[in-house]
Amino acid sequence: MPELPEVETVRRGLQPVMEGARIEAVALARADLRFPFPPGFADRIAGRQVVSLGRRAKYLLVDLDDGEAVVMHLGMSGAFRIEDPEPPRGEAAFRTPGAFHYPRSEERKHDHVVFRLRCANGRAMRIVYNDPRRFGFMTLVRRADMDAHPYFCKLGIEPTGNELDGAYLARVLAGKATSLKAALLDQRIIAGLGNIYVCEALHDAGLSPLRAAGTLTGKSGRAGAKVNRLATAIRAVIDAAIAAGGSTLRDHRQADGELGYFQHTFKVYGREGERCRTEGCNGTVVRAVQSGRSSFHCPRCQT
Repeated sequence: MPELPEVETVRRGLQPVMEGARIEAVALARADLRFPFPPGFADRIAGRQVVSLGRRAKYLLVDLDDGEAVVMHLGMSGAFRIEDPEPPRGEAAFRTPGAFHYPRSEERKHDHVVFRLRCANGRAMRIVYNDPRRFGFMTLVRRADMDAHPYFCKLGIEPTGNELDGAYLARVLAGKATSLKAALLDQRIIAGLGNIYVCEALHDAGLSPLRAAGTLTGKSGRAGAKVNRLATAIRAVIDAAIAAGGSTLRDHRQADGELGYFQHTFKVYGREGERCRTEGCNGTVVRAVQSGRSSFHCPRCQT
């Protein structure tokens, strides 16, 4: 499933086309994706102007001028394609993959939603949602009610914001007997932080995913060197992944078709049996299964 950097990359790819555009029509190829579309979905957003395109955790948020927001989740295999019905001479009608890629469906039979837009510059464009597995979904939520909505009311802070620091981690991890890996994957603590980037951040911070979360702070709950180091590592890994365009694992692709390069900088994820990349460490990356998910770490330098 795409993680936060992938979703943020998609948002940035869609933003120049969608923000300020008027949705002239919406075509639905079926009545549902993972869940049924809300009643009158296409008619309710047709004619509306897109005020802004945002993200909360792994949700894309299309704010409309009537106070509603289209909430979209990519699921396992969802992706958007930007199409130009009348491309300038010498340009492609839609944006194609980059120099390398992992296979991604482009079969039109999986095009389930088409947004026909009149962009702020007057050009007509199409945003096509393609999803072979149909685990993604779209719904409508009043922006004023969003914080209380079941999708959002229990989400923790964003890992990209200034709220994530050592003091915050010390406070929320104090006394927790669960593993550090499990605690960081708890969306009530940090929203949108997923398996890949937790593995990478823990490696950068020199902390084992297997250790009890509460051992970072002790009973005092005060921020020390370990939690400060972890907060810095989380933010740095997420920022680097976003800058690199996300990590193209199986299904993810950026909105413009370009593929993420961050996967080529992984230090531990998917590198079981390989030498640790920490300078001066002669350890070997191992894989452990925690709550059904693979954790990759170096037992030598992550303690």
